[in-house]
Amino acid sequence: GNWLLVWSVILLAHTVHGCPDKCLCYTASKTADCKNRGLTEIPARLPPEIQILQLQNNRIWRINQNAFTATPLLKILDLSNNSLSSVAPAAFQKLRYLQVLNLTRNLIHYIENKTFSFLPHLKELDLSSNSIIRLPETFGNSTGNITLLSVKHNKLQKMERILLESLPNLKVVLFKDNPWQCNCNIFGMKLWLESFLYRGGISDGIICSAPGVRKGKDLLKVPYELFGACPLRTAPLQLASIHQHGSEQQSWPKHGHHGEPGDGGRGGCEPKARPRPVSLRHAIATVVITGVVCGVVCLMMLAAAVYGCAYAAITARYHKEHLAPGRQHGTAEEKEPFESSVA
Repeated sequence: GNWLLVWSVILLAHTVHGCPDKCLCYTASKTADCKNRGLTEIPARLPPEIQILQLQNNRIWRINQNAFTATPLLKILDLSNNSLSSVAPAAFQKLRYLQVLNLTRNLIHYIENKTFSFLPHLKELDLSSNSIIRLPETFGNSTGNITLLSVKHNKLQKMERILLESLPNLKVVLFKDNPWQCNCNIFGMKLWLESFLYRGGISDGIICSAPGVRKGKDLLKVPYELFGACPLRTAPLQLASIHQHGSEQQSWPKHGHHGEPGDGGRGGCEPKARPRPVSLRHAIATVVITGVVCGVVCLMMLAAAVYGCAYAAITARYHKEHLAPGRQHGTAEEKEPFESSVA
């Protein structure tokens, strides 16, 4: 009878503190070593008290939603060199003590919004050597304590400034070997990176892949003037409305030295695309061109657009109410002086 009792206790102890067949578990270091075992998913029945889980060099291709519910105390999770192509947003959310998450050398293409939510102690997130083409605007709730982020060796062309600003405790960020597009979309990253380095942050910098003239150049050395003609965020809407109303088929000016900078915003201001008074159109043209010269065009264009829309709306209403009879003669005559004077 006593032997039976002893065996029951041993068996119970083995089930409670058991270790999966293909892993080695070390009680003293609270580590489960499951690397190089040909695993295709996270092993079940891991000891609940482990703090380090080594799963590198396997063939794990998915993470079930409840994969880590039995190991809530994990601090270090190494999933490098596996076959993960995506990560379910809820996969890691039970790991509230997790500090290091290594997802390098997988096949991940996208990271969805809030993938790493509810990991308040996460300090190091390594996403390098994947095939990531897009990062979200946020990694999730409670991820503000990340101090190291690596996105090296991926396929990123840009990264949202909002995402970088949501990580106020970043000390090290690694960007190298991505096809960064040094166009208007990366302007926010340039501003953020300058501020980050000024505050003492460490980075390997952003090397441009495109456009051709900037290939191989350090983004920090690309002068601000080359971003001077970046359109406002509303430009696509304005273009759409211009084409929709069938007015003059002129695109939003990409370079400030074109003759008709004022025309691009017309669709956004006046639904029927009536020509603006000559003086107003000249004023907006002058403001935009001056902005390009001074290198502060983003602010100037915003001011011009807001001022232009408000002023044009008032002018249009004034014309409609007070000058309705003479409008037909006015429109044809107003059009020509502007075109010829600018040309």
